[in-house]
Amino acid sequence: MQLPQINDVDLDPAIDESIDQKLALKHSLLFASIKGKETAIVKEDALSDALNHLAKLDKEFPVYQTDDDSFTRLRNKFLEIQTGSAFDEMDAASEELFEAESDLLEFIQNSQDLLNSEESAPIIKMVNSLFFQAIKRGASDIHIEAHERRGEVRFRVNGALTKHLDLDKNVTTLVVNRIKVISGLDISEKRVPQDGRTQVSISGKTLDVRVSVLPTYYGERIVMRILMQSENIPSLEELGFREELTEEFYKLLNHSHGMILVTGPTGSGKSTTLHSFLQYLSSPDKNIITVEDPVEYNSDDISQIQVNDKVGLTFSAGLRSILRQDPDVVMVGEIRDTETAKIAVQAALTGHLMLSTLHTNDSTSALSRLVDMEVEPFLISSTLLGVLAQRLTRKLCPECKKRTFLSPRVTHELDVPYSGSYFKAVGCTACNFTGYKGRQAVGELFILTDKVKEMMKDGVNDHQIRELMRKSGMRTIADELKQMLIDGEISYEEAIRVGLMDN
Repeated sequence: MQLPQINDVDLDPAIDESIDQKLALKHSLLFASIKGKETAIVKEDALSDALNHLAKLDKEFPVYQTDDDSFTRLRNKFLEIQTGSAFDEMDAASEELFEAESDLLEFIQNSQDLLNSEESAPIIKMVNSLFFQAIKRGASDIHIEAHERRGEVRFRVNGALTKHLDLDKNVTTLVVNRIKVISGLDISEKRVPQDGRTQVSISGKTLDVRVSVLPTYYGERIVMRILMQSENIPSLEELGFREELTEEFYKLLNHSHGMILVTGPTGSGKSTTLHSFLQYLSSPDKNIITVEDPVEYNSDDISQIQVNDKVGLTFSAGLRSILRQDPDVVMVGEIRDTETAKIAVQAALTGHLMLSTLHTNDSTSALSRLVDMEVEPFLISSTLLGVLAQRLTRKLCPECKKRTFLSPRVTHELDVPYSGSYFKAVGCTACNFTGYKGRQAVGELFILTDKVKEMMKDGVNDHQIRELMRKSGMRTIADELKQMLIDGEISYEEAIRVGLMDN
């Protein structure tokens, strides 16, 4: 019997209360909603078993055969729903589970492998499954949100949030409590924000997870940032910048003193770039100390200080202490106030190589930002070596990207050829139906030349300096994005999102 075939699809489960879903699952028979109609889904290697079980059911269904990957995806969704049902059946005693299960808390603290915890209670399995799925998908953050009637889990993958699954309202509370327990937070306190950390082991890899809990109108929401280990820090070449830009990085980092700044919005990869710089600089004859909030990459060769405002360990206080530790290279997570800016400049002036980040939209704006922080222009010109402004852009999936056309108005506005080869995101199994696979850093590097220093004597004017640098050959982020669009590496929508129209 030849069944209609559908391949490379991302189906949503159809739950029919009159069918024993667990039994159907056992016989490799699944149900999905296709064009609003409940449909039976089977796969080739379990065809006879599935069809025999379907024949025993009282209802008639259209039947489709699908490939193994699509079937597995749909099966996983059914399993997640079943796990949720198991939670629903738990009574009020579930709340006591958290206090009673001290052995499970110990299990997490001892960093045993989460994948070996098959005998744990469903709530623990659920939280472990979230971490496992997040790592498998390459997520940087896990969001657990409470809504009026349900909860929702989303993963941030390649910089964009994607929905993972819905949770029952009661289950959401249990999951939040479990995460608070393993992060050393107070599960009885639901009125104020809390921050914590935990460590999990998955497939032999230990991960640090930063946890932030925030009370909202419908209950607490949690964001977990998965922090990387030093072995995951990319090299300067692996960051994805143009080759010419990477060569400039090497020149800047060979200076024995001065200040190098990295700018860009939150989530643009500034910390990763700084740590790549530090890995390049790291050697037995150098003393490298950082002060960060938080410590995002644990590194063996570097002394890292975690900011703690509660005890007065701010960026400026940490930086002051660092300078008494005879450092060669100093990295400050962020220059966010006048005091930190002034100490950083003094450190760069007195023979230290200073690396830090600054919140500005482009590289040349760093000058006026420092002046706003009451740093004298002559001090800036004598200490600042260069400023890198960067963004992260999602690359189109090479398997499914589709050729498209841009309107004459758009091509004229962007000054790109109307007949060029442009592509749009589609979505397939290779990219988890997002249309994008992997990210690439794009940046502009502003080097302080003698001409710029001359102009700074007459007062800082960002626009004039930017025009001068562009005439001198500095490629802006917009220039980089335009080239990537022409080369078919990114979509027009992604280029606009990242900053194609910013000059």
